Formats: sequence, structure tokens, C-alpha cells
Amino acid sequence: MPSYNLSVLDLNVSFKAEADPQRIQDAKTLVEERYEQLHFQGKQISKEKMLTFLALGLADDLLMSNHSVDAVQDRVERLVAKIDAALPKER
Repeated sequence: MPSYNLSVLDLNVSFKAEADPQRIQDAKTLVEERYEQLHFQGKQISKEKMLTFLALGLADDLLMSNHSVDAVQDRVERLVAKIDAALPKER
């Protein structure tokens, strides 16, 4: 499993992950972009609170994506059931 050493939001982190380097870089970029969006909304709040808001926002995105995948999966299962019902039964 590859090891990674990154500086994310001025914090050095080391970890191992099965993800490829481009995926790790994309994730780092997303976190930093979201942090900047929160940072420039005006109020001065602690880094811990901003990171908590960031984590909640990303968790919400993940939950919404999971709901979308579940909805697509349900639709595919219904379509497969309709196709199966329309096919002649084999004896």
C-alpha cells in the first residue's frame, strides 16, 4: 500500500492508502478549494470550526451522492424486473 506525505491546509499528514496519487491530489485540491470558499465568506472563526464545517459539507456531498446512486440502482432494478416480466418464460 503506497504511503503519502502531504501538506494540506498547512498541516503535514502522512498516511497509507490504496488510492492512486492522482486521486490523492484531487482530494487534496478539493479540500483546499472548499476551505478557501469557507474562509472568504467573511467571519473570522477558528481553524477547527472551519475544518468542522468543511468536513460536514463534504460528508453532506457524499451522502447526497450515495442517495443518487441508490436512486439510480433502484431504477435499474425496476427496469430489469420489467424486462424480465416482458420476456417469454422458458420451460
